[in-house]
Amino acid sequence: MKDTSDEIESYYRRKLLARTGEERLLMGDSMYATARQLVLASINKKNSESGAVELKRALFLRFYGNDFTSEECRKILSAL
Repeated sequence: MKDTSDEIESYYRRKLLARTGEERLLMGDSMYATARQLVLASINKKNSESGAVELKRALFLRFYGNDFTSEECRKILSAL
């Protein structure tokens, strides 16, 4: 589904590319930090008893769990 006109998409792209590399990097960092906080809130809502290690593991699985094989995930999770 696309609900944005080509004109607006072009305008948005020009504005984004007009920013410096540093500004774009900071925008990406801010978006990641927001996503991380939303995921952590979701994990805490499901299990408010989670400790720091459990949170790290759950966060890893939510963000990267599909990027690794089961064996790789087990190794990474045991290292956290």
